[in-house]
Amino acid sequence: MRKILSLLWLTLCCFHGSYTVLAQVQRPKTNLTVLLNNQTRVIPLRNLDKRDIACITPPNNPVLSAFGDYLSRYAPVAHCKQPTDAASFSDTDKQLKFYNTVIIAVNAADLGDKRLLQFISTQAIGKQIVLSVFGGGPNLHELDLIHYPILWNPEATETAARNSAMSVFGGLACTARLPQSLSARYASGAGFTTEQTRLAYADATALGIDGARLEADIDAIVAEAIREQATPGAVVMVARNGSVIFEKAYGHHTYEKQTLTAVSDIFDMASITKIAATTPAIMRLAERGVINLDSTIGHYLLQAQGTNKDRSTLRDVMLHEAGFIPFIPFYRELKPSDLSTDSSAAYAVKVADGCYIRTGYYEDVMWPTMLHSKLNASGSYVYSDISMYVMKEVAEHQTGIPIQNYIQREFYRPLGMQTAGYLPRLRFLKKHIVPTEDDKTFRKTLLQGYVHDQGAAMAGGVAGHAGLFATANDLAIYGQMLLNRGVYGGERYFKAETVDLFTSRQSATSRRGLGFDRWDPDTTKHYPSKLASDATYGHTGYTGTCIWIDPKEQLTYIFLSNRVHPAVSSKLITLNIRSRIQDAIYGAINTAK
Repeated sequence: MRKILSLLWLTLCCFHGSYTVLAQVQRPKTNLTVLLNNQTRVIPLRNLDKRDIACITPPNNPVLSAFGDYLSRYAPVAHCKQPTDAASFSDTDKQLKFYNTVIIAVNAADLGDKRLLQFISTQAIGKQIVLSVFGGGPNLHELDLIHYPILWNPEATETAARNSAMSVFGGLACTARLPQSLSARYASGAGFTTEQTRLAYADATALGIDGARLEADIDAIVAEAIREQATPGAVVMVARNGSVIFEKAYGHHTYEKQTLTAVSDIFDMASITKIAATTPAIMRLAERGVINLDSTIGHYLLQAQGTNKDRSTLRDVMLHEAGFIPFIPFYRELKPSDLSTDSSAAYAVKVADGCYIRTGYYEDVMWPTMLHSKLNASGSYVYSDISMYVMKEVAEHQTGIPIQNYIQREFYRPLGMQTAGYLPRLRFLKKHIVPTEDDKTFRKTLLQGYVHDQGAAMAGGVAGHAGLFATANDLAIYGQMLLNRGVYGGERYFKAETVDLFTSRQSATSRRGLGFDRWDPDTTKHYPSKLASDATYGHTGYTGTCIWIDPKEQLTYIFLSNRVHPAVSSKLITLNIRSRIQDAIYGAINTAK
């Protein structure tokens, strides 16, 4: 708890603001950062789920503040300033007590400060230290006796700060060497080589794409969406060839225009939950042989035995071909006695601010109703939310872990996905979460940080088909891991063949993969867009979201919005906003070829 409070104290005032300014920076052709003392291959940093990271930067130095900002793209990082006097050295030492990894940015001129060097040496006892030095190298000899990694950049510019930060986590490869001898230890030609293992953050022009045209085209389409009140705001992100080449926030959280949308805002993913939470859990269990996709629901769920779902196979369920009905509007059957405005032991499940549902409602009413609901003949494609309710239950029974905890432990924390997860109000300030519908019928309040989907809300905010919240950056990390066929940050999350199986077309009657939606071979539908390749897979979300991943172009496209605010509207769909933006991206890429 003390560690959590310390992290919150250090980051609360700077996390949101600093993170929002990182948009479309230019990636130079050469990374001048020289990596020294990397014999044990600490850099790029790995095992992010086992690290508690703090970053120290010089005070009143806006250039090097970019260093800390970019570190925060890759992992949770607590930020504090370089101490300057006896009292601040002591205070900083106390603040760093519960961090096992400390990344320190210093100006080369400060290496002559013996007190600072002693402070750094003290932190190195029991902690992993990474030192990033900026500016001319004559003072580098002061570090001859240390053995932890050093990233030295001859420049003290924002570009150098960004490159060094990306190099720490493998967003950029280190290939530079010392241009001259700086000490007996650091001789001319010294330096270690690394490979890019995580996303970089670049400008489209660095990949030969007309960034100005791309921005203008996307700006015009999103402006139309906001003008027509298809959505009050949006975030668009594009990653290609391992680099985020475009990200921009548009509009406001609501039409009252009180809060600007930021690229770091957290959105309700809606049905993207299916492919970013439930499906990866099933992928992991399937490739490890814990489950067999051709076994039945009844084989894994005792409660399904004796029901019409007993013989449905997991494969059919994942393909939406098991004959399940599309959904059940449980909220319409609620009695006044099922809800309360106050929490208690009898009403312990919070579905929104000031709204609680009867304890056990999901277990006593919803789940049995789904198990005994109508079952049509299998083999035909009918998109059904019931399918992912079922697959969540299968996953939880086989892991013995609530799915919200399982995906954090197995995927999100190791990947460096900092916001992705269920129940965001337990983890983040309300103001950082984009509101969805002003619910006038069921919860009778503006929904902000509580899942929009009624059934998922009644299930406690955690469901297989909805309930996930995330930023665009988190989705981009997940998308890149899939593009890498299961590898990210030097770690393998899935076998390549597992990714290929689930994301490729697996049905003879529909376009679907296993859990994943895909490009539609009926080209008259232009789905997901006119120019998307036939290898494209991903998913959309009812709240106005989508992620589409194209292996042929090594492209991830993310669009996040709250088109259901203040009430559900179809304008985002009728105006074809998401698909037109996707085509604009392909247009810019094709022009560059």
